[in-house]
Amino acid sequence: MKVVIIGGGEVGFHVAKALSEEDYDITVVDIDPFKCRRASENLDVIVVEGNGASPNCLNEARVGDADYVLCLTRVDEVNLIASQQAHKLGANKIIARLRNQQYTTQDSIIRPEKFGVDVVIHPEKAACEEIMRLVKHPYAVQAVDFEAGRLTMLGLLINKDCSKITNKHLGKIAKDNSHFRFGVIAVLRGQETIVPWAEFEFNEGDIGYFIIKTEDLENLMGLLNKEITHTHRVMIIGGSKIGRTLAKHLPNDSLNVRLVEKNRPKAGQISHMIDESMVIYGDGTDIEFLKSENIQDVDSFIAVTENEQTNLIAGLLANHLGAAQSIIHVSTTEYIPAIQEIGAGAVFSKNLSTVNAILKELHTDITEIPVLTFDEIDVDVIEFQPEPGSPVTERPLKELNFPKDCIVGMINHHGKIRIAHGTSILTEDDTALVFTKPKAITKLKKLFSS
Repeated sequence: MKVVIIGGGEVGFHVAKALSEEDYDITVVDIDPFKCRRASENLDVIVVEGNGASPNCLNEARVGDADYVLCLTRVDEVNLIASQQAHKLGANKIIARLRNQQYTTQDSIIRPEKFGVDVVIHPEKAACEEIMRLVKHPYAVQAVDFEAGRLTMLGLLINKDCSKITNKHLGKIAKDNSHFRFGVIAVLRGQETIVPWAEFEFNEGDIGYFIIKTEDLENLMGLLNKEITHTHRVMIIGGSKIGRTLAKHLPNDSLNVRLVEKNRPKAGQISHMIDESMVIYGDGTDIEFLKSENIQDVDSFIAVTENEQTNLIAGLLANHLGAAQSIIHVSTTEYIPAIQEIGAGAVFSKNLSTVNAILKELHTDITEIPVLTFDEIDVDVIEFQPEPGSPVTERPLKELNFPKDCIVGMINHHGKIRIAHGTSILTEDDTALVFTKPKAITKLKKLFSS
C-alpha cells in the first residue's frame, strides 16, 4: 500500500506517524526543510523536499503509483492544485484538507471533484464535532462515540470523590460491580500513559479513559461518585471559524449560547451573520468582564480564538472563576498532556481532530489501520477481525500472550456489542476494537492472524 502525504505540518506529520507503524510505503512531500527534517528523523517514511503542487516534485514522489494521496497543506488552493496533478498522474484515491467550507456548498463555482478530489475533510467541522461531544459530556476531558453512539469512551479525572476505585485492584473493582461492564483502556498519570491490567490501582489525580456501553453510563458515573450534569449555558471565546460555526449550530431549546469577540468591528460583523447566538464585544481574558458575565454560572466555556496563548489563559481563568467545564483549543499538540495534568479542563487540537477524520476515511477502505489516534496518551484505536484459526479464536484473552501495551475494549458479534474481559473468546465473525500503543501493533497483529 503506497500513501503519499503532501504537507508535512502537524496534520501530515501525525497522519504519517499513525500509518508508519504499519507496513505501508509512505512518502511525505513538503517545501519546508525543517518539516522535512522532522519527518525524516522521527518517522519511517520517504521524504521529498519540494512544492507539492509541482508536477516534477509529484513525479519524484511517484504519485502515479499511489493508492492514496493526502493533500494536507495549510493552503486550500495548493491542496486543490496538488489533487488535480495527482489525479492526472494516475493516483487511485485523493483526500484533500480544505478550510473553506464554501467549496463544498451546492452553489459553489469551484467544486473539489473537478480537481479529482474523492473526499474532503474540513478541519473546523471536525473540531466542532469534537467540541459538541464534550459539551454533551461536561464532566469529561475526552469524549468519543463508537458503534454509532452505542459505545462511549470518556476521559475522566480521578479525584478525591472517587474513593470507591482508588487503591483497589482494577480486577476487583470490576468483580464487585458485575451488574455492568466497563473497560479502562488507558490511564494518564502525570506525563506517563499506562495501559492498565487487572492488578492496576488508580491514584488520585489520574485521568482514566473508560469505555462503556452508552446505556451503562449512569452506572459508571455512580461508581466514580460523579454526577451526570447537562449543559445549558455556553460561552464561546473567539469569533474564529470554529467559534462562528459553534455559535450557529450549538444553540437549541435547552442551550443558551454567547459568543465573545474582543475585536469590536469583527463582533459587529458576526452579530449580523449569526442570529442563533448572542454576540458580545469583550475580552475573554479580562477577569472583571468574565465576572460581569456571571462566569460561575457557565456550564461550558469554550476558548477557540486563533491565538492558543489566549485560549490557555482564558480557559485557566474560567476554570478558576467557577465555570463547570473549560474546553481549550491549542495548535501545539505537545501542550495537551501538560494542560491535562494541570487539570484546567478538556483540551483539544483542530489538527488532531482532522487527523482522526482522515483516519476514519482511510479505515473505510483499509482494515487494520488506526480508526483513531489519541496523541495525548500515545494510544491508537484499531479495529481487527480475527482470521480463522488465529490465536484469539482458540483461547480466552487472559490466556494469550497479549502485549502489555494493548487491551481489547469491545467485541462486536453480528451487531451485538459487549465489553471485552479476560474470559472473552473471539470468533472469526467478530470484530474487536483494540486500544494499543503504536509499538505493540506488530505483535498484536500476530494474535489476530492465522
